[in-house]
Amino acid sequence: MISTTGSGGLRGTWGSLRAVLAHRQLLGLLVRRDIKARYKDSVLGLLWTLINPIVQLIIYYVVMGKILGAARGIPDFAIYVFAGLTIYGLFSETLSSTTASIVANSGLVKKVYVPREVFPISAAGSSLFTFAVQVVVLIAACFLLATAPLGPGLLYFIPSVLIVVVYGLGLGLLFSALNVYLRDVQYLTQILLMLSLWASPIVYGWTMVADIIRDAGLPSWLLEVYTNNPLTLAVLGFHRTFWMAGTDADYPPDLPLRMLIALLVGAVLLWICQRTFARLQGNFAQEL
Repeated sequence: MISTTGSGGLRGTWGSLRAVLAHRQLLGLLVRRDIKARYKDSVLGLLWTLINPIVQLIIYYVVMGKILGAARGIPDFAIYVFAGLTIYGLFSETLSSTTASIVANSGLVKKVYVPREVFPISAAGSSLFTFAVQVVVLIAACFLLATAPLGPGLLYFIPSVLIVVVYGLGLGLLFSALNVYLRDVQYLTQILLMLSLWASPIVYGWTMVADIIRDAGLPSWLLEVYTNNPLTLAVLGFHRTFWMAGTDADYPPDLPLRMLIALLVGAVLLWICQRTFARLQGNFAQEL
């Protein structure tokens, strides 16, 4: 039976936040543990956080750009793809790791009382560490292969990251709770992430989607739905930040406003998911 005890509304959320802050030292320990465990017993250790994105960049540049010819319509294709992959990678790793976080920490959940939100949040924290390393690689690639990202587009960096963190953590809280009762959720999450990769303008341009919808005579609202997808907005924001070869025509109108609205909607979604998590957490120990 799923427990529905606990305070609701903003009061309950504030209480959960205070409980998490009271356990911030444990939260830090869990983040460090997750980072170390990821490359435990490997010779290169944390260097893999550098090697993986570099290899990924080369593969997409060679296979997608040169062999399949995707680079013909997109200047500085390597930077374009890697910028999109970097912010998508943050979303992917955040959602997948948070979804599995409660089950992965079942030993602690069953033996020690701590705010259960600590586990998804720590998983998101370790994902941010990997993301930070990938951003360093991306910046280096911009200086070496294209134009240094030193323009006003840098203002899009923080909103893009916030959108991904808010939606990734919100959905991760919900899915991590559901995964305790139905383990298929973590596998469904992987399918969702695979679809999200190709449903975002990472290896193709936003203008290509706009042209296809227009040429096919499809309703214009389909483009609005596609564009206002939070992950699409985050990818476009990252392109604005790092892809200096782009022009205003490569982006939808009112991109900053769209991102602001997505953030506000995401904040509401995060609150709803946290309250759902709080209602479901009562029987975690028994189910695990």
